[in-house]
Amino acid sequence: MKGALINMDIAIIYSSETGNTKMIAEAIKEELPKENIVYFGNATEEIPKADLYLIGSWTDKGNATNAIVDVLKKIKNKTIAYFGTAGYKESKMYYRKLFERVKSNIDSSNKILGYFYCQGKMPMQVKEKYERMMIQNPEDLHLKAMIKNFAKASTHPDYVDIANVKKWVQSKILNKK
Repeated sequence: MKGALINMDIAIIYSSETGNTKMIAEAIKEELPKENIVYFGNATEEIPKADLYLIGSWTDKGNATNAIVDVLKKIKNKTIAYFGTAGYKESKMYYRKLFERVKSNIDSSNKILGYFYCQGKMPMQVKEKYERMMIQNPEDLHLKAMIKNFAKASTHPDYVDIANVKKWVQSKILNKK
């Protein structure tokens, strides 16, 4: 794709509630040829014209946000790569399941280059909700694990996540080893 990238218009479209996904989008943008980027920003009603779409979202109830789902459904006969952030860092299998849900919104006429996920910090309201639930169920091991995960997530995306997304761009988008 590298040679073809010279003449490709690239749109980077994202939805970011807490800044996590925007941080990943900015790292992606840094790796791509500036002259090819025709759009960088939030999802809008009108889809910018491009050949390659890098589309990202925070995880909303196990899927992309409604705005990103709408964008994905409108794009036809293009090349797409997806990136996302999620409050949980369970495993590659978890991220694969998330992407499968997102992928169900991508028209089959599109070529999908791949996906990238990393953990992202969650809003404080999430922790407060967990703590309220703990008052009702103080011995709930699942809730205890969720609170522990909240603390872990509070430092993400971190420099390792940024380095990993840049490697992903080099490998999956630019086809560099």
